[in-house]
Amino acid sequence: MTTTFITGANKSLGLETARRLLEAGHTVYAGMRDSANGDAVRALGAHVVQLDVTDQTSVNTALGSLPELDILVNNAGILGTSFGVEDLTPEAMQSVLDTNVLGIVRVTQAALPLLRRSARPVIVNVSSGVGWPRFLSTEGHDEFPVPAIPYAASKAAVIALTVQYAKNLPSFRINASDPGYTATDFNGHGGHQTVTEGTDATVRLACVDADGPTGEFHNRNGRIDY
Repeated sequence: MTTTFITGANKSLGLETARRLLEAGHTVYAGMRDSANGDAVRALGAHVVQLDVTDQTSVNTALGSLPELDILVNNAGILGTSFGVEDLTPEAMQSVLDTNVLGIVRVTQAALPLLRRSARPVIVNVSSGVGWPRFLSTEGHDEFPVPAIPYAASKAAVIALTVQYAKNLPSFRINASDPGYTATDFNGHGGHQTVTEGTDATVRLACVDADGPTGEFHNRNGRIDY
């Protein structure tokens, strides 16, 4: 049996990832800040775990409650409160980085002892095309009109830390996924993709074989080339 832990799994992309991996036969532990919001994922058959990725004690307690772990999906993230230069403050930047980047580091570091016992350890970090400079700077891409600085910077950092973790842990399969412009709370459900389409890359990367890709960035169409 494959045991999977998903952060931010109470709604949207996290909930759909949980649904699809449960359907694939995984035992899923669903992390979320408020376990009272876990009815939807609990109804699917997942085990709800209280988790605040910005709180090291919460992270340690959550990971310490797991009996084993094969796959970690770092999905939790926030959009933040700054959407341009005029409203940008160091505090706004710090808040986004604390959840989207440091949150991944806290959870991943706490998960490593469990993952090292797995025969096929896998980590998927949910990033975004908004963190890919080529998409941000090329007209015609969904990401080009986005002016927000903290979110873009945080997702670029997620891609970089994914590459570096993969280099440091060659026996793991560690990749970053780009959901694409998916209809979620982040964009007022204005995205042109469904949550199922938005989780295609994450689910595929969660299920890679031991000789599968590592240190790569993928969307639902495959690897995103540099």
